[in-house]
Amino acid sequence: MSDPQLSLNSITKRFAHKVAVEDVSFTVEPGEIIGYLGPNGAGKTTTLRIALGLVKPDEGYVEIFGQPPGVSAFGRIGFLPEERGLYKKQTPRESIAHMARLNGMRATQAFTRADELLEKYGLGEAKRKKNKDLSKGMAQKVQLLAAIAHDPEFYILDEPFSGLDPVNQQILENMVREIANLNRTIIFTTHVMEHAERLCDRIILISQGRKIFDGSTREALDRAPRRLVVGSDDAGLTDTLTPFAMEIGTRKDGTLNITLKNGADAHDILESLVERKIKLKHFDPKPPTLHEAFVSMVGAGKSAKTEESLP
Repeated sequence: MSDPQLSLNSITKRFAHKVAVEDVSFTVEPGEIIGYLGPNGAGKTTTLRIALGLVKPDEGYVEIFGQPPGVSAFGRIGFLPEERGLYKKQTPRESIAHMARLNGMRATQAFTRADELLEKYGLGEAKRKKNKDLSKGMAQKVQLLAAIAHDPEFYILDEPFSGLDPVNQQILENMVREIANLNRTIIFTTHVMEHAERLCDRIILISQGRKIFDGSTREALDRAPRRLVVGSDDAGLTDTLTPFAMEIGTRKDGTLNITLKNGADAHDILESLVERKIKLKHFDPKPPTLHEAFVSMVGAGKSAKTEESLP
């Protein structure tokens, strides 16, 4: 088995009196696509900066490609920071080639690569414009292309989908898949759970600086509350559903939105409704979503941390 490309070991970082990251550990194996998720201020960006050696942890240690972060990793990592920025007077072609050269490419090769990427991702006509004249979405695509131009082994992308319209979000998803198909490693942060659900092999969830989940996307979905939508005009519907339900709400169309108790099963509910001769108009088990799992786990994580802080 290959060694991890990134290993964080009991990382803690404080800024003044605020703990940004607390005792966080995880590894990133070659070829994985990992979604590093969490609410605003959870510590995601700080973690990635520590991983890159841009910020030193107060406790714990980091290894990237088996070594402490440093010059030995240059050229092997593609990094898209959360803070966007391009030199305003440069062109997209110059910006991409500049980053490629910083990561070890020769000038001719860097400009050829820039031209290829700009044409491939629909920016060929803009390659000689000034960056200051680009739209926000175009500028973000240019910065992403600059991060991948030198074909690194390991991609660290901080909020890559932020600020993009749906069309460009889909283009970026396709780019991530193309990179993954080359057996590259990717870790990215995002607030849009649908991207992580579609792209990731593994989810790491952080809340209030602490890691609260680390597992496969399927395992994360198993943490989501299970829901069921049921419709009937029979008066006994609610009484029949109550033993199985954690919560029952009424939708605008009059159907009931059921949050199931742990262990409750939609098949058993259907059998019970049939036994009681409830005439159904609607019976629709809802598949869990990563958004629901995220909300559920973050809420549980906050409750646990609050309880620990009580005297």
